[in-house]
Amino acid sequence: MKILFVCHRLPFPPNRGGKIRPFHMIRHLGRKHSVVVASLAHTEKELCEARPLSDYCERVIAEVLPNRTRWMHAAAALPSPTPSSVAYFWSRRLSEKIQEAFQKESFDAIIVHCAFVAQYVRNLHCGFRMLDYGDVDSGKWFDYARSRTFPLSIGYRVEAEKLRLYERRLAMEFDLCTATTLGELEEVRKLNAEVPSAVIPNGVDLSYFRPRPENPRTSAVLVFLGRMDYFPNIDATLYFANHIFPLIRRSVPQAEFRIVGSNPTREIQNLAKLPGISVTGHVPDVRPYLMDAAIAVAPLRIARGTQNKILEFLAIGIPVVTTPEAAKGVSAKPGQHFLVADGPDSFADQVVRFLQDPQLRETFSLAGRLPLAEAHSWPNSMRILDELLENRNASVEKQFESK
Repeated sequence: MKILFVCHRLPFPPNRGGKIRPFHMIRHLGRKHSVVVASLAHTEKELCEARPLSDYCERVIAEVLPNRTRWMHAAAALPSPTPSSVAYFWSRRLSEKIQEAFQKESFDAIIVHCAFVAQYVRNLHCGFRMLDYGDVDSGKWFDYARSRTFPLSIGYRVEAEKLRLYERRLAMEFDLCTATTLGELEEVRKLNAEVPSAVIPNGVDLSYFRPRPENPRTSAVLVFLGRMDYFPNIDATLYFANHIFPLIRRSVPQAEFRIVGSNPTREIQNLAKLPGISVTGHVPDVRPYLMDAAIAVAPLRIARGTQNKILEFLAIGIPVVTTPEAAKGVSAKPGQHFLVADGPDSFADQVVRFLQDPQLRETFSLAGRLPLAEAHSWPNSMRILDELLENRNASVEKQFESK
């Protein structure tokens, strides 16, 4: 089968801490099918860094879309029905390249990861078209509207409404829509598009994120992982650094907070000026920065789907403290596989509890990896993808709605 795979950002391997869902899908599909990937990069450097992606597919069609151009497109869309978050990902040159490829080659299927880039294939038709929402982004914008103050809250609300209508129209144009969790699948069904839908869970590469040789019993390092130009990660990090970490340092003065992730904003970089806080920026491999961590924190107040960072922490054997919002998409039990806390005082208390009890950390370190092999295994998720493609002409809804 020849597949056109369109995603909103060039995917990187798991060591980069980037969008690993499309990477695993492309790598898996490339073993059995001829896959042409189409995507965007922010810079020439990012484009070069993504060259290894070609090892897993027939070829990559990519275009650099600088931030300045993206924001100009987003601003121009404000008075129009087009969501600004969709306009942000528009590249005329990428569209032309995709159209040209489609005219010259015969594709059996189109798979789109992320609704923002479905715009590139709306007029392209073939035997099977699948839209992998991953997370339903309009839900995230509604969360933004609730979390921001006036007038930003109004702007986010308007964008959320525009995006929800756009997502509904898109769903009706595809043969199948997929999501990462049952909760996100419900969001897809709320679009009322009457399209077959299924869950393909996010996974973690257990052969790559292996258990640490030993747990650092005397460490007081707290670690956060994620792209640091992404608003929910920025919000979570600032929230933790300003409201939770000082409470922790009162009980454990030697505690350190390490922020690992590419493209830190100026606000995040400035956190390194505070006592006990370090900001790494881009690192070629995230694992060495996790090995000596006593605890991983995921204090996200805005979270959709599955937080891959939590899966990676659990796989390595780092005890995790997270928020109820971030815990929802992880198929593990709070209090048994990780700890959940709501509010600065409660979150700080749980972190201090771990820091002061090495044996408790050891217990959670061993327990955290247990549910991953079944619930968050990439091979299991890719088997679902294979079945969906094999049964693309069947009633997918009936077969997969309970999975």
